[in-house]
Amino acid sequence: MAYSKKPKKNLSKAEQLTLAKNQWNAYTRARDHGHEDYVDLAKKCDAYYRGEQWDDFDMQQLDDQGRPALTINTILPTVNAVLAEQSTKKADIQFKPRGGGNQDVADVLTKVYAQIADNNKLDWMEAQVFSDGLIQDRGWFDVRVDFSDHVNGEVRIESKDPLDIVIDPDAKHYDPRTWNEIFETKWMSLDEIEETYGQKEADQLRLLAETGTTLGADSMDFEEERYGDTDEHNYGQQYPGDPENARALRSIRVIERQYYRLKDCMYYVDTVTGDQREIPYNWGKKKREEFADQFGLDIIQKKIRKVRWTVSADTVILFDDWSPYGHFTLVPYFPYFRRGKPFGMVRNLLSPQEQLNKITSQELHIVNTTANSGWIVEGGSLSGMTADDLEEHGAETGLVLEYNRGSTPPAKIQANQIPTGLDRIGQKAARNIKEISGITDAMLGMDSPEVSGVAINAKQNRGSLLLQVPLDNLAKPRQYLAEKILQLVQSYYTEERIIQITNESDPYKPREKLRVNEMTPEGEVINDLTIGEYDVIIGTAPARDNFDEMQFAEAIALRGAGVPIPNDMIVEYSHLSRKADIADRIRRQEGTAPPSEQEVQLQEFQMESQIRSTQLEIAKLEAEVTKLQSETALNAAKVEQAEAEPQLKVAELQSKLQQKREELDLRERLSAITNDMRKQQTDVQAAVKMAAAAVKPTGGNNNGKR
Repeated sequence: MAYSKKPKKNLSKAEQLTLAKNQWNAYTRARDHGHEDYVDLAKKCDAYYRGEQWDDFDMQQLDDQGRPALTINTILPTVNAVLAEQSTKKADIQFKPRGGGNQDVADVLTKVYAQIADNNKLDWMEAQVFSDGLIQDRGWFDVRVDFSDHVNGEVRIESKDPLDIVIDPDAKHYDPRTWNEIFETKWMSLDEIEETYGQKEADQLRLLAETGTTLGADSMDFEEERYGDTDEHNYGQQYPGDPENARALRSIRVIERQYYRLKDCMYYVDTVTGDQREIPYNWGKKKREEFADQFGLDIIQKKIRKVRWTVSADTVILFDDWSPYGHFTLVPYFPYFRRGKPFGMVRNLLSPQEQLNKITSQELHIVNTTANSGWIVEGGSLSGMTADDLEEHGAETGLVLEYNRGSTPPAKIQANQIPTGLDRIGQKAARNIKEISGITDAMLGMDSPEVSGVAINAKQNRGSLLLQVPLDNLAKPRQYLAEKILQLVQSYYTEERIIQITNESDPYKPREKLRVNEMTPEGEVINDLTIGEYDVIIGTAPARDNFDEMQFAEAIALRGAGVPIPNDMIVEYSHLSRKADIADRIRRQEGTAPPSEQEVQLQEFQMESQIRSTQLEIAKLEAEVTKLQSETALNAAKVEQAEAEPQLKVAELQSKLQQKREELDLRERLSAITNDMRKQQTDVQAAVKMAAAAVKPTGGNNNGKR
């Protein structure tokens, strides 16, 4: 947790009491204006997803009547089909420079975000939040800075139980930045409160429980209690005067409230661009001024809307201070959102699911009663058995009935027949579930009337269109989440640090060590994450496994059609555990592998040796030519026959010299071409990695009470 466990300033008892009561009133208002109803419905939806679809009253009635209560859980596969659809569409988050931002820094931020997502298992967490939204109408991320593993803090992301989060009852928009407040409530024991907030606060709460001066039944739990139980119980008195009736305090409701208030804040102003950036709350005066001098920034103060953070338990304030973040830490996911009313998928499937269960149970009941519908028997007419015996054994196969001569023979009571059309009503209920959810038989992997692949694909596509709304609404929390992470990185990742970046194309390779905010001896900051503004670009890409499967199948099909797809590329898209090593070995065997570092060094050494050897030969020839030219000049007076021979030799040497010079020029040009090709190869490899990255899909004890 990024905030201190203690308030920054001490509050008087009167101020604490006033603040705590205001906190309680705000919470109860939000609780009573929709949250309690939501909790009841969310619990019902969750139970239906699990297959618990009959309430106790109906079950007891059916049991008393000897009637079956069948559960044909079609909600489970329906929701799971949507979850599977989401799992194939991972988010690809990138940052682009805006307002003084740098493209290189934007690329670094993209890598840092990817690593934060990887460290927090964001893919799995997103699936959890998505399922919470579908089943319980709402899903929640919580984004904070945690200092337990790093002295300067690390971004931590969690998923929250939707039942613990209470929304501002006046909220009208999806964006939480437009809300006034939000609550997280949880039940904590006195030991947990003492460990988290201190012994003094725990002792105050213990005294409140003993004296019975609590705020209400929903504040302290002495017995088994449901969330928001409004029954009139005397929970506020642990010792009502009779020691035999003493009750132990189980837990206390802790209310964590984040809400907006106006506050005077310090800002950096870029004198060139005019951009403004809030100064981190924990920076002292000296650090603020040093940073401003270093980058030529001005410091201004202005009143802005800031988040206040108050934590209370009953009438005790556990924490009260300004939030270290410029926003709510909670990020919502609503599959559907209409004028302030979020809702999911399961709530609209409850009625047809109930209809299907009741109709199916009624059909089974009729079948059961048909087997032993009863008998019409004249009194004393049976021979060798009683009417009770007939009742017990009357449905047995091969039963022989003997009755007295002259008596009316026993007759089977005509059983009720399954009403005409009852089966069609059951089929209609099952069909309603599919139509409401948008899940088709083809998407569930079931047989359907369509026989052609084109028809099946068309039906799957129609189903996917109906699922587009909850999938598109997932882009909003992705956007909010990326923006919050960017803000936290720029505010808390201000010191030099090394970030271990996982290789996206090959997770088995060693992690890349990325240095950020590194100060050079010349005073330049490399990969400065604190400067510049950036836009969040969100795309969707198929999951890596699905993408590789598609690429593998297409590569095999193209090769079968005659396209010369290299063997190493096919292996790269396979699911072999060591496919990278296998592909490299294939390239070496086929001679298409790039040379190793040792081979490159050997080639460079050989080429340099050849160039040096040619240069020595040229120097030797130049010396011989010079010598012969001198001898020719000294013997100029000799006969023509005598001087002709050295002149011919000079011409011969000059010809050899020209050849060597041409050879040297050729070798130097070959060396330059080799270096250019090596550079191009490196650039191509880098481009391949970028392309691969572009297509890669990228707390408290509740005790079971709400």
